[in-house]
Amino acid sequence: MTGQSLAGKYLTFALGLALVSAASVCGQDEPQPAAVSSGWEKPAWLTDLSIGVKESYDDNIFLSGAAPQYLPATYTVPPGSVAALKGVSSWVTTVSPRIGVNFSPLLGTESLQTLSLVYAPDFANYAGAPSEDYNAHRFGTAIKGRSGAFSFTLENNLTYVDGDTVAPTYPGALLSAIGIGAPRERREQVQDRSTIALRYDGDGWFIRPAASLLYYDMMTELINVTGYQNYCDRYDVNGGADFGYQITPQMAVTLGYRYGQQYQQQFSFSPYSSPSEYQRLLVGFEGTPWKWLDVRVQVGPDFRSYPGDTLTHITPVNDKTPVKYYGEAMATAKLTAKDSLMLKYKQFQWMSSLGKVPYYDSVVDLSYRRALTGRWGVDLGVRAWGANYESGNLATCQRDDLQYTFLAGTSYTFSTHLSANLTYSLDLGRNAQDGIANPQTREYNRNLISGSVMLKF
Repeated sequence: MTGQSLAGKYLTFALGLALVSAASVCGQDEPQPAAVSSGWEKPAWLTDLSIGVKESYDDNIFLSGAAPQYLPATYTVPPGSVAALKGVSSWVTTVSPRIGVNFSPLLGTESLQTLSLVYAPDFANYAGAPSEDYNAHRFGTAIKGRSGAFSFTLENNLTYVDGDTVAPTYPGALLSAIGIGAPRERREQVQDRSTIALRYDGDGWFIRPAASLLYYDMMTELINVTGYQNYCDRYDVNGGADFGYQITPQMAVTLGYRYGQQYQQQFSFSPYSSPSEYQRLLVGFEGTPWKWLDVRVQVGPDFRSYPGDTLTHITPVNDKTPVKYYGEAMATAKLTAKDSLMLKYKQFQWMSSLGKVPYYDSVVDLSYRRALTGRWGVDLGVRAWGANYESGNLATCQRDDLQYTFLAGTSYTFSTHLSANLTYSLDLGRNAQDGIANPQTREYNRNLISGSVMLKF
């Protein structure tokens, strides 16, 4: 079956469900409870059971700014790779089933509040670019418990992406450090994100040991050709503790410490990579200063230590013991009964997925939601993302790239079982480094429009 016919099949099925459900709820303003049925009913431990179908049009799937006229005259793309050129477009059909269970109610103990498992894959088909097809198998685990003054939380999100094992090629290395992220996420790999925390609450204070892991195991071929995207394995693991003082029952200030390591794979054909150790001192605030506002923030200095050079390895940084700034925050404001605003922010020293150098990663997300009726909602969002490589000392890796994203969407709930969503996003990739030739080759525009339906059981 071709990609286009597959897309048409799923879209026709989705629209049929939407029309049937819309007709059944005509004249109603609020979602109605499911009708009592003598048939099968979802058991209490089955928390999620749904399937979503999304049809999208992406007019620049490689987020590239390199038009064909910038290609070297004698350039040849490695066998199996695709040239990541400006304006390569495709219709994309994504099918997303989801099943989740929570076994804690079956154990009959109040100390274990959550013992959940979720499987939520995405099966994506690119009608105009078969190299970008992928199946992402996502497994989520959460364990939460409390016994007296002690509480415990563990969350793990494991993803295996079954995708192409050959990366794309940006001829002449004409690319944006941010733009390469989207096609990289479609390649074969394993990702793991884990957090664990144990908390003891005293009289007006608490202590919270914590640890986290961010892990990438890339499974794409390594080819030593300029412009080909050799993705390296990376991880960031850290542990430490936070001490908190309760200003009020709803608010606390914290003082924390983290010791961590970042690993960046060294390729066999290059002497460069930038693994490091770090220590962070963090001050923070968490709580609800007002009923309508929830805030979490931690900031502080990040003390780095990069390894010295050897006969077989070079760390390409200007300063091997720099002090960097680390910060992350989240704030949610319930402005009115129908309006909510969310802010996410993070800045930290991270490592290039293409190996060799570290960079400073900065992201700010602002999203707004308006409930027009009980069924109909509108979403607006903006993101500013920066990747600054000035701490590296390799001339070929000097760059300062930016991406601005603007999003608008609307969603409608036909019933307790069926909903639909329509979104549009615009990505603007921009170069912020002075003095480079043809800066437009690092810049791109991308329009992405998506329509989806979700059926819940």
